[in-house]
Amino acid sequence: MRLTASDFRRAMGCFATGVTVITIDQEGEIHGMTANAFTAVSLDPVLVLVCVDHRARTHAHLHARKRFGVNVLRSDQQKISEYYARSDEKHQHPESAGARFDRTAQGTPVLQGALAYLECRLHSTQAAGDHTIFIAEVEEVVVRDGEPLLYFRSQYRDIADVRG
Repeated sequence: MRLTASDFRRAMGCFATGVTVITIDQEGEIHGMTANAFTAVSLDPVLVLVCVDHRARTHAHLHARKRFGVNVLRSDQQKISEYYARSDEKHQHPESAGARFDRTAQGTPVLQGALAYLECRLHSTQAAGDHTIFIAEVEEVVVRDGEPLLYFRSQYRDIADVRG
């Protein structure tokens, strides 16, 4: 049996993940993308990674800016995830999805109301097939109360779906 991309996607869909939006300031404009290929790498130093498709508009911005935010979405932020998952859009009206931003002292956009926020500085990159693995040092974190937005078998879920 030959492995197909569809088989692989279906298998990976069995791995429930949290949902993040990666945010970048590029020349005063906020750029973002939804990502669930995100994880912790190290505690000393504190490192995380995010995998980004080479074709994604955010890919070039990550290389150029070298500083980004990882916003862990709350269970009621599905519309924000859907908005930033659309690659064919320039994301000029994030407020239409309920997204509003503050900025850190470094100018990194922070999604208001996110369950958690990590401000990151690019540490290294690694080409991996049709994606690049961006490894970043975490410089600041903010954690808030709430429940996470989850993604499982190609559907958004919340923690109540899992507990049920």
